[in-house]
Amino acid sequence: MGITITAGKDFMDEKYQSLVSSLENHFFTDSYESRGDLNIIVKADSLIDLVLTLKTEWDFDFLSNITAVDYWPQQTPRFHVIYLLRSQGNNQLLTIRVPLEGEDPEVHTLEEVFPNANWYEREVLDLFGIKFENHSDPRRLIMPQEWEGHPLRKDYPLGYENVQFSFNKDAINERKPKAKN
Repeated sequence: MGITITAGKDFMDEKYQSLVSSLENHFFTDSYESRGDLNIIVKADSLIDLVLTLKTEWDFDFLSNITAVDYWPQQTPRFHVIYLLRSQGNNQLLTIRVPLEGEDPEVHTLEEVFPNANWYEREVLDLFGIKFENHSDPRRLIMPQEWEGHPLRKDYPLGYENVQFSFNKDAINERKPKAKN
C-alpha cells in the first residue's frame, strides 16, 4: 500500500510529505489527494491511534463530520465510514476512510478523542446500521425507536407510489386508497 500524492500544492510541502510518510510507516494506510485535500484509508483497528496522532502531533484539532457510504451489492468492503478532520491553525482538511465489511459492521467510537463524535455516530448508526463499539448512548437519533431497518442502506426496501399518467390512470385508481366519509 504505497502512498502517492499527485497534486494539491498544500500537501506537496515538506510538512505534509512527512505526515504522509509517518502515517504510512505507523498505520499502514493508503491515501490519495482529491481537490487539494488529503484522503487516508485506514483499517478499523488503527483508527483511534491514527486520530490521536493527528490530533496531538499534527494539529488536526476539530472533528467536523462523520458519515458513511454503502457500496452494496459489493460486500468487501460494503461500507466506508468517513471522518472529516480539520486543522484550524493550518486551515487544512483531512478525510479518513475506514472500510468495513458485511451486514453488521462495527468500528470503535471516537468519543474519547472528540466528544462531538457522539451525535455524528448516532446518526450513522441510525441511518446505516454501523455500530460504534463503546459508544456512550447508542440510541436512534433521527428515526423513531420502533423503526425497523436503516434507510440509507442501499438494500433498504423503498416505499413509493406509482405516478399516474393517462396510460395507467385506471390501474392506479383501482389500487389508490379512497377517503372514508
